[in-house]
Amino acid sequence: MYESGAFVAEHITPTEPEQVQPNGVDLTLDAVFEQVEPGRIGTDGKHIGERRELDADGGRVRLDAGGYVVRYAETVHIPEDHVGFIYPRSSLMRNSCMLNTAVWDAGYEGKGEGLLQVHHPIELERGARIAQIVFADAEHEATYDGSYQGENL
Repeated sequence: MYESGAFVAEHITPTEPEQVQPNGVDLTLDAVFEQVEPGRIGTDGKHIGERRELDADGGRVRLDAGGYVVRYAETVHIPEDHVGFIYPRSSLMRNSCMLNTAVWDAGYEGKGEGLLQVHHPIELERGARIAQIVFADAEHEATYDGSYQGENL
């Protein structure tokens, strides 16, 4: 069962009233990064390729077609007995963009990131609502304690 937006808002900081939706909370754009070095994912670990933050002229960044990493401005706290999912806001899709993300495990805390796929140039403003996070009830053995715990805090 998915939780209400009011419940989700109790675990996202900071939030403004307009971010709280019936079934989740809108996440806003903090920064956009372009990967400039290859990464590596192997059986013995991972290496995240170096990135550079794109200059937000006047708080805005113009993106050409391609893949970018976005960082959300809000700190997310996934409560025990829940799992988080992030979906793009429909405005992104209507502007030929897609946002991909992984499962957010119970116990995760941090300012997460997502993969923004841009299929047609777009201008994004820092603070714009680009995603919505929802929580669902989940049964599990433990909580998250991986390498991304506390990321970007």
